[in-house]
Amino acid sequence: MQEYQLTLKDKRIVWGKAIDIESLIGKYPSDSIRQGVNAALDWNLPAGVYRAKEVVMELDKMLEAILVQLGEPVNGDPTVLLDSLQANLAISGRLSSLPLGPLALEDKAGAEITAQAVRIGEQLVSWAREINSEKKVLAKYGPETLGKLEFRSHCYGHPLIPEAIAQVWGPFGGPRIMQIYNEYLHQFVLLRDALLPFANWEEVPFEVEEHTGFKGLRFLEPAREIFLTQLLGKKLTHRSIVQYAQSVVSSGLIAAGYGFQYRLGTVLPAGLGESARTAARYLLKWHPVQTIAANETQDWAAVSFDYEYEDYYAAPRNEAGVGKPGNKETLPVSGEHYDEPSIARLLPNAGTDRSILRFSLEMEGREFTVDLGQLFRGHRFLYRPYDNADAAVAKRDSLSWHLAADILSHSGLVTNTSGIHFIPTGGNELVLWALLGKLYPENVVLLDKGDKEELEAAYVSGKGFGTQFLVL
Repeated sequence: MQEYQLTLKDKRIVWGKAIDIESLIGKYPSDSIRQGVNAALDWNLPAGVYRAKEVVMELDKMLEAILVQLGEPVNGDPTVLLDSLQANLAISGRLSSLPLGPLALEDKAGAEITAQAVRIGEQLVSWAREINSEKKVLAKYGPETLGKLEFRSHCYGHPLIPEAIAQVWGPFGGPRIMQIYNEYLHQFVLLRDALLPFANWEEVPFEVEEHTGFKGLRFLEPAREIFLTQLLGKKLTHRSIVQYAQSVVSSGLIAAGYGFQYRLGTVLPAGLGESARTAARYLLKWHPVQTIAANETQDWAAVSFDYEYEDYYAAPRNEAGVGKPGNKETLPVSGEHYDEPSIARLLPNAGTDRSILRFSLEMEGREFTVDLGQLFRGHRFLYRPYDNADAAVAKRDSLSWHLAADILSHSGLVTNTSGIHFIPTGGNELVLWALLGKLYPENVVLLDKGDKEELEAAYVSGKGFGTQFLVL
């Protein structure tokens, strides 16, 4: 069995069984251009496994049919129609289908999703321009076949730029072309919105099944409506992002944890394998790995990954202890970097009916494990030194420092009754991530350098009261 692994600088995270997805992509039992009503031809995504670019290739068939039907005045030039698509996929402007820009979402989840919408929309339009410029659809089907494409697009319509209105509704356009173009735009909007949860959205494989009641990606509309209501209402949580992602990839899962496994891989928070200082806190990432092995007699099933402590507030806690006394003006940092541990493993928790994953590493000849879900929770809730530097802060006189191994050796979550507690990691990202899964996620501040200026900002970061943990 080939294990799957992520590389984090000079460290590795290893788990599960690597799977090959490439052999499944692009294998469709039928064509997206097929017989419609009477002599007309219809369009629909055939059942199969897709990634984003494969969907764009199938959507190009509608665009090329529109260009053929518009004829000589447009002369096969998609510029105007694609400019209108770009306006639809923008996050601001009168034509925006998802006007996140004017909302200026400041919560971390909303800000990450907003940046995603920009990145995905721009790339989808770039692919659409590139694919249509090759004119492979025209070469494959010919103008006579593409001229027969005609169907009803069941939605209220997307607004167009004036130049697109002139083409679509001009002397050579009309309702027939508008129906196709409306569907073309709508499928792109659905595709963009479907991929919003995934940091590596270009790589995510998802299954499409054909249904008689809707075309292409329209099976996503109910889940999308719920998701966008939460996003635009500023009530988006990590769990709701996971719930939406499960629907997008047709996992069949109802309950949502912090991640999940489905037939085509594993989806976990995007921070895994990234630096905790810069990683996204709410986005997800798809991995080509089977995390939970199936029984020999069964195909591997969809699995939702649960937190060990569903309510971390009620989780058992232990005090970090007094540690070694330190000076608030200068942290006891030696500047050395620790080579070990160099490997962390994700281990399914055996002997339980709940699917729990452990993050395991070896330090100083001992094995330490933390709940993977709590690790991600700790990352979402951590503070940075300049997050809220103007907050009113209760005076904390004492500072002590602790070895990471001492903190990780405790059971439950680690906290303390008072004071400032400093934990150096020696620059080891694996140790840092493990600490985020062990410390009670209330007043943990992640440092970059530990110099005097950063310390002054760190002391007034967080909640402004209670025990504070500084991790470097």
